[in-house]
Amino acid sequence: MGTNVVKTATSIVLAAVLLAIVPASFAQDAAADNMQILREKIRADKKLLVAANMDLTDSEAKGFWPIYDAYQKDLQKINHQIENLLESYAADLEGKSLTDAKAKRLIAESVAIEQEEAKLKSTFAPKLSKVLPPKKVARYLQIESKIRAVVKYDLATGVPLVE
Repeated sequence: MGTNVVKTATSIVLAAVLLAIVPASFAQDAAADNMQILREKIRADKKLLVAANMDLTDSEAKGFWPIYDAYQKDLQKINHQIENLLESYAADLEGKSLTDAKAKRLIAESVAIEQEEAKLKSTFAPKLSKVLPPKKVARYLQIESKIRAVVKYDLATGVPLVE
C-alpha cells in the first residue's frame, strides 16, 4: 500500500464526503432524495478506499467489516452533530446574532464533539484489535484519521471566522 494510493483515493472521495456532511447553510440546495443517493455513494466509495488499502485476508475481512460498519454508523452521529453546530453558527452569522453567550455554547459543543470522536476511536480500537493484527489496526485508524482530517480542513476553510 503506497501513500499515493491513499492520497489519490482520499482526494477523489473528499469532494463527495464534504457534500455529505456540509450543512445546507454552506452548500447549495438539493433534493433530499438526491442527497440520500449521494450519501450512500460516498459510504460505498469510502468503503472501497478502505478495502483497497487494508489488504485483508478473508478471515480478517469477516471480523473487520461488521466493526467498520458499526464505527461508520457512530461517526454519522458525530457528523450530524457537526452539521447541527455549523448550521447554528451559520444562522447566527447570517442574522448577525452571535453573542458571547452563543459563542461560549458553540465552543462547548465543539469541544464535546471532539471528545466524543476521540472516545469513539478509543472504544473501537480494542474491537479492531480482536480481529486484526496491530499493524492493520494502526493502518485502518490512520486511513480514517487522514480522511477525517482532510474533510475537517476543507470544512474549516469554508467557515468564516467569528467577528
